[in-house]
Amino acid sequence: MARTLHTISGRGGIVTAPHYLAAEVGLDVLKEGGSAAQATIAVAATLAVVYPHMTGIGGDGFWLIRASDGRVHGVHGVGGAAQAADLALYAGHDTVPWRGPLAANTVAGTLSAWQAVLASEPAPLPLARLLAPAIAHAEAGVAVTAGHAALALAKGPELRAQPGAYAATFEPDGRPLRAGDVLRQPALAQTLRRLAEAGIEDFYTGALGDLVAADLAALGSPVGAVDLAAHCALRPAPLSVATRAGRLYNSAPPTQGVASLLILALAEQADCGPGESFGHVHTLVEATKQAFLWRDAHCGDPAYMARDAQGLLDDADARAAMAAQIDPARALPWPQPSQWGDTCWFGAADAQGQVVSAIQSTYFEFGSGLVLPQTGITWQNRGASFRLAETGWNALKPGRKPFHTLNPALAKLTDGRVMAYGTMGGEGQPQTQAALFSRHVWHGMDLQAAISAPRWLLGRTWGEDSTTLKIEDGFDPAVYAALEQAGHVVERVGPLTAMMGHAGAVVREADGALYGATDPRSDGGVAVW
Repeated sequence: MARTLHTISGRGGIVTAPHYLAAEVGLDVLKEGGSAAQATIAVAATLAVVYPHMTGIGGDGFWLIRASDGRVHGVHGVGGAAQAADLALYAGHDTVPWRGPLAANTVAGTLSAWQAVLASEPAPLPLARLLAPAIAHAEAGVAVTAGHAALALAKGPELRAQPGAYAATFEPDGRPLRAGDVLRQPALAQTLRRLAEAGIEDFYTGALGDLVAADLAALGSPVGAVDLAAHCALRPAPLSVATRAGRLYNSAPPTQGVASLLILALAEQADCGPGESFGHVHTLVEATKQAFLWRDAHCGDPAYMARDAQGLLDDADARAAMAAQIDPARALPWPQPSQWGDTCWFGAADAQGQVVSAIQSTYFEFGSGLVLPQTGITWQNRGASFRLAETGWNALKPGRKPFHTLNPALAKLTDGRVMAYGTMGGEGQPQTQAALFSRHVWHGMDLQAAISAPRWLLGRTWGEDSTTLKIEDGFDPAVYAALEQAGHVVERVGPLTAMMGHAGAVVREADGALYGATDPRSDGGVAVW
């Protein structure tokens, strides 16, 4: 049953995360004088322990940071395909497997993102301080959430079949952990302690990296020491688009951030009508289709892109032509394939004006299913999205970065507010961002209400291939009827469901006041002082 939540406000600092323990950890960092960016590193580390079905240090991560001087910059911790991950490795396969050693074919970039974020801070707290809560939770154990338990039960057969320490870690009693059971991760605690003592670079070029490479080799992954050593985080300029509400920001390719920005820009131009109306939902869904068509044709590793995402966002005529394709009364037929993904979005703001939007993931729940025995790290399967083709969109090549559903969002509004927002949910991420932004900014809905309100998702969800328009209960019955009459293939999915993602947002007012909200569909919380 969904929780009843309220928008939380304060002035000293604020953190929102999809697990309440992580939000509390981030707030403690703010109280000790750490910045919002430093708080999100502590949050990220804690989520790797308390929310391991969604994220971990064996995945990738992206940060958008609005500095206290107003500058917006980004960090990409995204790993490329291993040098040994070529088409010959997948001979006999039509696609990259979703689970197992061949799915674990890209470097984990999350830790490099932490390192780059901290390097940009003028006076960072010691890494040992930021990792201490995560280490303590990994050693002492944490109660398994209902969401974790449900996924562990559903995915257990395919996960425990993988080589490595999945069963030993997540099924210590010979069965999937149930809600309320205590999950202890001593190997991961030791890994985090190594990082605290030796520094993050140890994961890529040091003794810890040797252990990681040895485990990956033993389990059959193509990722090796040479791939770890060659990796580094990047700092591409964030994408942005000017709208009447203000300038909106999102992560550059290989993420789908361009789609998230396009949905809002196109819907604004098409004029979606009153909030929660047929026009509101229909226009955003149709803008989603236009944005996804461009994304699926052009977006991926920027080194291989022929079209410029920022150029499109800057081209008012091109955007107008896309918006003109939106029929205000009829739905565009939608047989397009879509993207999966499990993710954790989290955000923070401090009293000095820094606002952070961050997201990290191992892609599918528990990633590739490979848990490294010596380090306790669950390795991502982000590279399972590669196409086994010589050329074209997201084709597998050694060193190539895979297309990413991850995309943290941030907005500098014309009224002086700064808003960081995002969600988990793969294909649903841009759609949920559009729903909560349009509700709160365009239509003046309370922030928590904007997140708690029923949502929609065009496309497939985990384990489903349907491309229906899935909608939660709670809209006016006339809206469902009007959507069906317009040609949408509407699938009612019941009350609030995690299918729609775990969203969150923090806002800094022009006068320094802070407020935030989390998703009743998650185990999250907002911590403020």
